[in-house]
Amino acid sequence: MVRFRALEPWNDPRGGQIERVLVDNGTIAIEVLSLGGIIRSLWTPDRNDERGNLVLGCDSVEDYLSQDAYLGAIAGRYANRIANGRFNLGSTQHQLDINQDNNCLHGGSEGFHRKQWQLGTLPDGVRLSLRSPNLDMGFPGNCNVQLDYRLVGSNLYVEILASSDKPCPISLTQHSYFNLDASQTTLNHQLQIDAKQYLSLNDSGIPKAICATQGSGLDLSMPTELQSLIGREELTTTSGIDHCFLMPTTESKLQRFGRLSSPLSGRSMTLYTNQPGVQVYGGNGLEGVVGKSQHRLNQYQGICLEPQQVPDAPNQTNIAGNAIINPGEIYHHISRYQFANDA
Repeated sequence: MVRFRALEPWNDPRGGQIERVLVDNGTIAIEVLSLGGIIRSLWTPDRNDERGNLVLGCDSVEDYLSQDAYLGAIAGRYANRIANGRFNLGSTQHQLDINQDNNCLHGGSEGFHRKQWQLGTLPDGVRLSLRSPNLDMGFPGNCNVQLDYRLVGSNLYVEILASSDKPCPISLTQHSYFNLDASQTTLNHQLQIDAKQYLSLNDSGIPKAICATQGSGLDLSMPTELQSLIGREELTTTSGIDHCFLMPTTESKLQRFGRLSSPLSGRSMTLYTNQPGVQVYGGNGLEGVVGKSQHRLNQYQGICLEPQQVPDAPNQTNIAGNAIINPGEIYHHISRYQFANDA
């Protein structure tokens, strides 16, 4: 049986209030905010069946708005980077908000992570909705988004539907930072990835080429301690892992991406998704970001596994299509995060 509890709302300094709701199915629980579709907390049991939180978050709207780490939020209208903040549709060039080097990152400076969403409940979770107007951060079309967080046993399902009344690239991802043992670093975590290809990057994070993982510094086919990745040649310009891995294109159903685990707590998280790519970000830029209890986070204190469309897809259609959603079409993202405590 899933239990719901409305928590005291937070005042939004921009106006209005941010709703907060706790959802608990007896095995795992989440706290969700109407700000940015944020998962503020996610509790799962460790090897001793003691439940603990394993995502990074903040204690106020002000703290969320003052950082650009996208803690726990939905990134959009286009997750990851679009080169030079622009793309062409036919003979029309669209200029987007530029907020990282010369790129549009995660939908721009006022992306979905800073929006007030509408929040309601489902039998086994919550449903959030958002309307992004035409030319919001430069993106064409009125875009409607529906986001479901559902708890099923030891699984968190994230399902996102989106549409636009004009052709527009859409890519939405859940940007939680996971730390499976509540320590000051995730470098003791182990990561195993099924993907056989990844994207090499230029100095501002734009894909350059499709590369095989086998024999590279990003061959994580066996469980690999994150500490051992630091200093590998492929990761020097990003100060750690911040790369998109490509899923096989032969399937449109949920496919296993990989498994993150903590030998310290015994917790593990296995990710399944229908998205063509998963960005793995090791929290390389977390240093100094204000988290809960005004604690300043450390570099590498959380790691993100971000299912999404391929970065810069509107300009690099050869990788996995252009990610354009036309009127009448539906963008559909579904991911399953399976938690266990036998690592």
